[in-house]
Amino acid sequence: MLLETLKSALRTVDVARTAGYSVQQVRDLEHAGVLPPATRTTSGYRQYGTVHLHSALAYRSLAAGTGPTEARRILRAVHRAPASEVLALLDAAHARLDRERSGLLLAREAAELMSAEPVEDARASDAMSVAELAVALGVRPSTLRHWDAEGLVVPDRVPPRATRRYSPAQVRDARIVQQLRGAGYRVESLRALMPDLPRGRRSQDVAAALAVRDTSITTRSLALLEAAAALHRLLVARTG
Repeated sequence: MLLETLKSALRTVDVARTAGYSVQQVRDLEHAGVLPPATRTTSGYRQYGTVHLHSALAYRSLAAGTGPTEARRILRAVHRAPASEVLALLDAAHARLDRERSGLLLAREAAELMSAEPVEDARASDAMSVAELAVALGVRPSTLRHWDAEGLVVPDRVPPRATRRYSPAQVRDARIVQQLRGAGYRVESLRALMPDLPRGRRSQDVAAALAVRDTSITTRSLALLEAAAALHRLLVARTG
């Protein structure tokens, strides 16, 4: 049934069936401010309108795109705040997805570098000191200490003097960081990336994990696009 053909007076069950919620969920959404307060009939029954239905549909898409907490925040703003505030919240949601996409691209590039740095045949005796790794990479020892402090490449500490020693896997990480830094990636981006690329995993496992993330981003982006259309209807109806 097209939304435009729905009658203006809707029962709770009408909103629930059309939006894909239970009757109790519709009441909960109203209580949370996602739907504006319903009017009451003389006998005390809730009476909804198309604005409530559009709000419920917008929330469903927003929750899929941004999560329920942010979706509730945006819908409350739709009913109570200036349109500019609603649009700012929506812009921020799109920006977060854009940052995720950028991070995914970075992760894929790092994964390709990982696959080119095999360590399966490496021995523990192949570990390097700070000075040895600095020479191998052509960087200053202070650069490696900085990466350590930033959590990018954290070496083992060998007692009794807790000397830094880089295992073969950590040497590979250092090479990846060096190449990505040379490509212009900032320390902040790399700090967020490195924990997402667990060492010791096969390159195809990492690629599969990144493919799942790509699917998730695409799904949420499409949901946000769908939500934007519903929000547009609500804003136009409110200002019109």
